Amino acid sequence: MEAVEYKSKQKMKPQQQMNGAQAVVHSLLAEGVDLIFGYPGGAIMPVYDALYDYEKELNHILVRHEQGATHAAQGYARASGKVGVCIATSGPGATNLITGIADAQIDSTPMVCITGQVASSLLGTDAFQETDVIGISMPVTKWNYQVTRASEIPGALAKAFYIARTGKPGPVLVDITKDAQFEMLEFSYKPFKGMRSYVTCPTLNLSKVQQAAEIINSAKRPLVLFGQGVILSGAESQFQNFIEKAGLPSAWTIMGLSALDSDHYLNVGMLGMHGNYAPNKLTNECDVLIAVGMRFDDRVTGDLSRYAKQAKVIHLEIDPAEVDKNVKADVAVLGDAKEALVALGQLVERKEHQEWLQEFRKLEFEEYSEVIKEELNPSQEQLTMGEVIRSVNDHTEGKAIVVTDVGQHQMVSCRYAKFKQSRSLITSGGLGTMGFCLPAAIGAKFAKPNREVVAVIGDGGFQMTIQELGTIFQTKIPVKIVVLNNEFLGMVRQWQELFFDKRYASTTMVNPDFQKIVEGYDIKSKKVTEREQLNGAVEEMLDFEGAYFLEVKVGKENNVFPMIPTGASVSEIRLK
Repeated sequence: MEAVEYKSKQKMKPQQQMNGAQAVVHSLLAEGVDLIFGYPGGAIMPVYDALYDYEKELNHILVRHEQGATHAAQGYARASGKVGVCIATSGPGATNLITGIADAQIDSTPMVCITGQVASSLLGTDAFQETDVIGISMPVTKWNYQVTRASEIPGALAKAFYIARTGKPGPVLVDITKDAQFEMLEFSYKPFKGMRSYVTCPTLNLSKVQQAAEIINSAKRPLVLFGQGVILSGAESQFQNFIEKAGLPSAWTIMGLSALDSDHYLNVGMLGMHGNYAPNKLTNECDVLIAVGMRFDDRVTGDLSRYAKQAKVIHLEIDPAEVDKNVKADVAVLGDAKEALVALGQLVERKEHQEWLQEFRKLEFEEYSEVIKEELNPSQEQLTMGEVIRSVNDHTEGKAIVVTDVGQHQMVSCRYAKFKQSRSLITSGGLGTMGFCLPAAIGAKFAKPNREVVAVIGDGGFQMTIQELGTIFQTKIPVKIVVLNNEFLGMVRQWQELFFDKRYASTTMVNPDFQKIVEGYDIKSKKVTEREQLNGAVEEMLDFEGAYFLEVKVGKENNVFPMIPTGASVSEIRLK
C-alpha cells in the first residue's frame, strides 16, 4: 500500500502542534488507512479519544477479543493487498495480539499493530497492565519499536508501514507509552524512504536467470511448485505466461492457491500432506524442480533426506534466508517474483512436455477413482465435507472468497474449492491457528464488500473465536458462515485413528446448540442434516442479503485422503 496525501477535518499546516495520540491518528491518515480493528483500554485510551473526532475518515471496528483484531486485520490484508491495522491496550490487550502476529509473520501478511503501554516512568516496575510486549513480540515480528516521546510517533509509524509492506511482507508492532500519547509535538509526516541496513529486494542477477533458463530448456520432466510469493508480488499473469510458454506442470502450496486458475491445463494440484496424489508422487520423479515464491515447508517436503534428490532445483525467492534453508538449490534466483518471471519467461523455449503431463493425468485418475469420487458422490448416508464445499463452490461459480479455519475442513476446502481469480483463498498456513477463520472472514468482507465471502469452519475452531459473532451483530457485515460439524476435533481424531489405535483422547466435542447462540446475535441460521437439504440451504444462504449461519452435520469419522504420514517421503503418499 502506497502512502497517500491525506485530508483531515482541519486544514493541516506543514507543521501543527498536537498531542501524541492525535499524531497517531494523523499518521494513519497519511498512510491511507481508512479501517482499523481494535479494542480499547486504559493505556491506549488517549488514541481512542483522538479517533473519536475522525470516525468518518477512520472506520474503527470494535472486535470482541484482541486476537480477533489481528485475524481480522490479516483477512483484510490478504483480500486487499493493503496493510492491515489493529490496535490494543497494554498488558493482556497486547499479549492477546501475539497469536495473530505470529500467524502473520509466518504467512508473510503485512500488518501494523499499535499497542498502548504504561507511562515511561513506570516501565520495568511491574505496573498495572504492564508487559514487555517488545520482548514478547520480537521473535514474531518483522520489526518492533517502543515509543516513549511524542516526537518519535510520526517517524516510527512511517517506518512501520514501510517495513510491513515492502520486500517480504510481515507484521510490525509499535508500542507507545501513555505519557507519549499525552505529550505535545510539532507534527509533520514524511513517508519513510528506506535505510541501508534493510534491503527490501535483492537485485536480480541476470546470469542466474540465464543458468535457470538453460536448465529448464534441457529438462524432460520439469515440475513447478508455486506459493504465495506469486500473489504477493502481483505476478499472476507473468507466472501464467512463463509456464504456458515452457509447458510446465505446476503445483501449488495452500498459500499459493488461486494464483492460477484451478482449471488451467497446467495446474496439477495441491502439494503437501493432504495434497493431490500426482504432484506429490512425481516430485521424486521430475528432473527439474522450479520453486517460485515458496519456502519448502515441512508439510510440503515430507522427509527431506528423500525429497527430490534426483532433480536439479531452481529457487525463485525474495528472501535470501529461505534459500538453501531446507532444500539445496542448484540455482537460486533472488529477487521479486514478477521481475524474475518476466526475465525468465523471455529466455525459456516454447515446449509442451505432453508425455510428462500424461503421467500426471494417470495419477489424477487413480486419485479420482480411489478418493475423490466417493468424497464428492458418496455412497454413505452421512454428508461429506467435500460435497458441502462442492455445493458452495458451484453456487458461487468459484467467484467467492473462501476463508477457512484449520483442520480437516481446511484441507478439504483447499482440495475441492475451485477458483478463477487470485486472492480467493484465505487460510492460516504456517501457524495453523484454530480460531483464525471467523474474524479473518470479517476482515476480508470489509476489504472486498462486493465479493461474496464464505467462512468455512469446523465445530472446534468456531468455538475458539465464537465471540466475534458480536462484531458481525454490531457492524451488520454480511459474512456467510458454514460450520462443518462432525462433533470431533477431526484432524487430531484422524491421526488418533491411524497412528494411535483409535484412542480418541480428548477429541470428542460435546457442542452447544449453535442455532440458539447464533440467533441470539440476530443472525439468520439453518441446520442441515440430510443430503437432500444441502443445495437448497446453500442457495438460501447465498441469496440472503445479511449475515447467515449454516451448520452442516457431516460424517463423524470421515478422513481426509490422500495423506503423507509424518516422517514419510512424498513418494509414500497414501490414498487410503
